[in-house]
Amino acid sequence: MNRRADEFTFIANGVFNALLCLTATILNSITIQAIRRTSSLPKPLKAFHLSLAVSDLCVGLIVHPLYVARMIAMSQNSTTVIQNTNIAFAVTSNFLFYASFLSVLALTVDRFLAITFHLRYQEIVTHNRAIYVVILLFLVSAFLSATAGLWQITRALYIHEVCEILCLIIIAILYWKIYLTVRRHRKEIQVRQVREQNGRERANATRRFKLAGSTFCVYLVFVVCYLPNICINIVWINSGLSKTIYPFKCYVWTLVLLNSSLNPLIYCWKMRDIRQSVIDILLVCYNYFGR
Repeated sequence: MNRRADEFTFIANGVFNALLCLTATILNSITIQAIRRTSSLPKPLKAFHLSLAVSDLCVGLIVHPLYVARMIAMSQNSTTVIQNTNIAFAVTSNFLFYASFLSVLALTVDRFLAITFHLRYQEIVTHNRAIYVVILLFLVSAFLSATAGLWQITRALYIHEVCEILCLIIIAILYWKIYLTVRRHRKEIQVRQVREQNGRERANATRRFKLAGSTFCVYLVFVVCYLPNICINIVWINSGLSKTIYPFKCYVWTLVLLNSSLNPLIYCWKMRDIRQSVIDILLVCYNYFGR
């Protein structure tokens, strides 16, 4: 009976990830083009959004197929294939998940600087510096994922979880500071008389607040998708990965991978300019293929 339950777990996760492979690849491909075409986004913010979207696209192109192959191999109890797919899946998934965490952190820091130091934001955060940060975060992700293979699995998992939890805590603190700053700015705007100049200033502030709200939604969905996996890994570190826990681990991994399909939907829902760019791209595709 347990074997049948395990087979159902592997097959169900394999089928669902095969579908997610398509959604992550298609949605993020469209999102990347939409972000590139959205001229109203600040260039540094655009670079960080592209960094996250590229990570999500690679999850759809690489990690999802490897996970499907892993589930198929486990359902057939093919030891050799399981070992090979486990290595490939561990290396690529760790690299891309580190890149995703650091991209969300970069987005948060960018919004924190834009709201807290809005008068000096363009001086502090330039497009070139944003590009350097994106390159650096991918190099750091590659280093962390490469060196993880040199450690014992429990130690590597411990370091992995420490990095994830640390990133989530830093992001939460930054958003709390953003919230306090936004609340203070709104009180100041309400107190001052609304003149033409202050009206433009209020419009700019409102736009900064909305962009911060959009990235906060990305963070919230990120936490929902990743937190169960962090909890399972903590149990794994302390008591080992038992046969009872492992089926839950499969579903939790699927939830983590689902995040790559949800981020493009958040962009379209919360960011009007990107949503309009996506609609324009879809209309062009419809007119081209619909003939």
